[in-house]
This record gives sequence, C-alpha cells and structure tokens, in this order.
Amino acid sequence: MNKYLNQLVKLSEINREIDAFEPRIQKIEKSISVAFEKAKNANDSIELLEDEIKDSKLKRMKNEALLAELSEKLKSIGKKSASIKSEKEVKALQLEEELAKEHCSFANEEIARLEKIIELKEGEKVKAKELHLELQKAAEELNATIEEEREAIKEDMQAAYAKKNEIVNAMSPKILSFYEKIRKWAHNSAVVPVRKQACYGCFMRINDKTNALVAASEDIITCPHCGRILYRDTTEVA
Repeated sequence: MNKYLNQLVKLSEINREIDAFEPRIQKIEKSISVAFEKAKNANDSIELLEDEIKDSKLKRMKNEALLAELSEKLKSIGKKSASIKSEKEVKALQLEEELAKEHCSFANEEIARLEKIIELKEGEKVKAKELHLELQKAAEELNATIEEEREAIKEDMQAAYAKKNEIVNAMSPKILSFYEKIRKWAHNSAVVPVRKQACYGCFMRINDKTNALVAASEDIITCPHCGRILYRDTTEVA
C-alpha cells in the first residue's frame, strides 16, 4: 500500500478510536448521575415528608388550642347556668353549650386523624431515610468502582493520542491538510474501504477503472461519488 495512504488509513482508525472514548465516558457519567439522582430523589421525599409532618403537627396544635379554648368556654357556660333565670336565657345558653360540645367533638376527631397521619408519615420517613442511605452508599461505591474505569480510559486516550501524534508528525502536511478537509464533513468516514466494488462511505458502486486503481494501492484515490479517500479492503473474501 502507498506510504501516504497507509498513514491515512491508520490515522483514520486512530481518530475513530479516539472519538469512541466520548460515548464510553458519557455512559459512565450517566450511570453515576442516575445513581446519585436516585439518592437525591429519596432525600427529596424525606424533606417532603418532614414538611407534611410539620404541617400536620401545626394543625394538631391549632386544634389542641381550640379544644382548650372550648373547654374553658364550657366551664364558663356551667358557671353562667347557675345564675340564669329566664327560659330564653337558658335555651340560648344550652344552644351555645351544644355548639361548643360539637366543636369539641370535631376538634378531638381532627386531632385523632392528624395523629394517625403523623404516625404514618413518621413511619414513611424512617423507610425513606433507610432507602436514601442505601442509595447514597450504592452511588458512592459505584463512583469509586468507576473511578478505576475512568483512569483506564484516560490511559487509553493518552496512548491513542500519542500514536496519532506520531503518525501526524511523520505525514506530509499537504496530505494531512487534504485529509482534514474531507474529515470536516465526512468525520470518521473520511477514509473508507472498497468492498464488493462499492465505496463504504456512500455505498455507491465505483467503476472498474477506479476499482483497479484502488486495488493497486499505489496512489491516493477518492470516491467519484462522495469524495472520500478509498483503500482496498484486504480482509474482503474474493
């Protein structure tokens, strides 16, 4: 194979290898992000439960204050009843007493209802805290495990860039510039093999003359359809 063409094929392969690192890194970062997001959601649920418990306790406290107020009112009504003489006043006081007792009953029911809610939410909070600790621990362990993979990828990237620099430094600036112009639009398919007499960039069939030139591998040949650099696929079974 032509020296320059061989360099282009190797450079193209290394560029593909380098570009493949990014999806690997993204996959790792996504797995960590998902793990910590689950832990955060568990923590958010704890905060929500705490707000609900706080709200229920506040409502219970208000009802307890109302109950104390009504209790005092009933005592006051009891004292008044001893000094009332007219039937009209008696009926009015009885009505006031009945209303106060109804409000007491409602306040007691509401306090009982709120205490059940508080008890339920406190139980949910305990479970949510356990889940949060479990998820946080799992996320941290995953992060520690993946840190080794990050380092391995970093080493592979450094090795790939070292190989790339070695090839680039040995290449003709003119050939390199030609390759980079094609790579701007073709990306990592700037240099592609010919298989079954077809360009494996645009998958269009090339004519016999171009195919023969590619097979000879003596010059840098581009696809007449898409302009990509072509080379003979030596792995293709005849």
